[in-house]
Amino acid sequence: MSNQCISVQSNSKEISRQIELNQLQLTKALVDRVPDATLCVGADGKILYANDATCNLTKYSRQELLSKKLVDIEPDWGIAKWLKYWQKSQQEGSLNSTSYYRTRSGQIVPVEVVINYAEERNREFCYLFVKEKVDETGAIKVQEGATKIIETNQHLRQEVWQLKQIETQLKNSLSLLQSTLESTANGIVALSYAGEILSYNQKFIDMWQVPQGVKLSKKCPHSQRFFENQVKDPEAFRKAVWEAPIESDNETYDILELIDGRTFAHHSKPHLLAGKIIGRVWSIWDISEFNLLTKETLIDKENGLGALAETTQAIIFIVRDSRLYYVNSAMAAIAGYKKEELLSDKFKLSQLIIQQTPKTKQGDKPQYQEIKLVNKNGEWRWLACSVGILQFDGLPAELITAIDITRQKNAEAEVHQALEQAKQLSELKERFVSMLCHQFRTPLNIVSFSADLLKRHVHQWTEDKQLPYLAHIQLAVEQIGQLLDEILFFGKIEAAKLSFEPTELDLDQFCRDLVKQMQLTTSNQKQIALINNCDRQVYLDKKLLEPILSNLLSNAIKYAPADSTIEFVIACVETGISFQVTDTGIGIPERDHLNLFEPFQRGSNVGEIPGTGLGLSMVKMLVEVHGGSISVVSEVGKGSTFTVVLPSETTKNNLSN
Repeated sequence: MSNQCISVQSNSKEISRQIELNQLQLTKALVDRVPDATLCVGADGKILYANDATCNLTKYSRQELLSKKLVDIEPDWGIAKWLKYWQKSQQEGSLNSTSYYRTRSGQIVPVEVVINYAEERNREFCYLFVKEKVDETGAIKVQEGATKIIETNQHLRQEVWQLKQIETQLKNSLSLLQSTLESTANGIVALSYAGEILSYNQKFIDMWQVPQGVKLSKKCPHSQRFFENQVKDPEAFRKAVWEAPIESDNETYDILELIDGRTFAHHSKPHLLAGKIIGRVWSIWDISEFNLLTKETLIDKENGLGALAETTQAIIFIVRDSRLYYVNSAMAAIAGYKKEELLSDKFKLSQLIIQQTPKTKQGDKPQYQEIKLVNKNGEWRWLACSVGILQFDGLPAELITAIDITRQKNAEAEVHQALEQAKQLSELKERFVSMLCHQFRTPLNIVSFSADLLKRHVHQWTEDKQLPYLAHIQLAVEQIGQLLDEILFFGKIEAAKLSFEPTELDLDQFCRDLVKQMQLTTSNQKQIALINNCDRQVYLDKKLLEPILSNLLSNAIKYAPADSTIEFVIACVETGISFQVTDTGIGIPERDHLNLFEPFQRGSNVGEIPGTGLGLSMVKMLVEVHGGSISVVSEVGKGSTFTVVLPSETTKNNLSN
């Protein structure tokens, strides 16, 4: 009888457990189908259960959520705040709150939370019912945000148009460069730093008689053999031309004798950009006529240089011991002096020849040299010279035959200038586009995300639910607007469209107001210490002074560590008023100082700290508008000090004038 009773009780308990299990499974199925996120959380903040909607909201899997605490997805709810809600829900049974959830990707989602306290089988926990909270102030504010975005797009279109203008200028510069290369009488070759041939003009092809089948490349053995087969001394050609080091900062001059009897002067010069070697430029002249004249002169030396030297267009003169002993008519014409003046023992050669390149050294062969001279009218000319030795009045002297290469030198300078301008324009365009993409990406993503949610739920959500998202749109548009304002302001300065209108200024009050305004942006995490040691009456342009100081203070705030103090010192100096801003931030690497005030330039150590690279460039230009100066002293890891000095000894009478 007793065994039968035990069996009945066991069956009863089994049935009860089965019923509870079925109820639990039914409850779980119902909770998982609830459209709002639902969590079960313990007193310690640990997540005990999360439904499918919670997974969709946070982008975590259920298994991942069950290994986390509430603070992991709701950063604003630390353990202390959660215990406060726990105790309050115990007392009241239920309470409402607003918060922000952080998804797996780091996105912040504003939410409304209903917390219900529950107790079952001596276990305490809270149910959290979570809904997305969306800002909605109505269609008008949405339209305002959309209008701002359209305006931003128009500004971007304007910037793109300006970039296209720069691109057109770049194409024109390159076209001019190509025309210059083709019009010069020299063969021109440009080489990269790696030593590869980048470009050449048609004159180079014609001089060397390069057939179409030959690829001009220093990496091509067939190309090398072609040139070596043209010269009398292939080994000298390899050392002086083909295998000469690109990175050398020396200019070289070599004479190349070809098998067909022609003679070339080969000039190799490093091409510099911002003080660094980026390649080399070869210039080649045909000086065959010089050698012919030298030989004929030597044959005719008993009767002087004769009619040949006087009728040729080549410039011929003889020099010994820094004195001219013979000049032909072409030399007298380019020098602007009479022959008698040049040959006078009182005439100093140094007043004519102001620069000479080193001569090539090739045994007893004629040497190549370039000479820069200044004529009687003060105009300078460049000569490409072949320098030989002959006996003149029984003593050795230099016989110099030359041609005027001033046009080629000017063309070469234009080539270098055009190359540098093209490089700078290209880099400027690249930096500008990169800056725009970087600075616009985050606010535009916020605008896109917020606008998408508003579009999908505008007819469902109340005004209170829309407010945070509209705030995000407004903040993002303000950030874009501020960036565009900065770019447009920079454009006005660069185009000299800002007038300088100094007036009498209460400097102390102006700086105190500015510091208060800047202090608000730091949320009191960083202090600005204003020290005014100047009580002088000043006349400055307030509208230009404000961006100078605000940019310097803003940079100091941006790069200084939290809880640090920024010193802002005003002092009277001999040349005017000194404004000094000092921070203890990341500092500026020494290699960045050279281009620090150039547009779109930023320190190489700024990392992910946002910025356009326009601030210091604007400051420098505004300081120059005032007729002042700016300097910086900085050390990496210790901070920076920027000092601006503006003249202020201007009286009202001077201002009126």
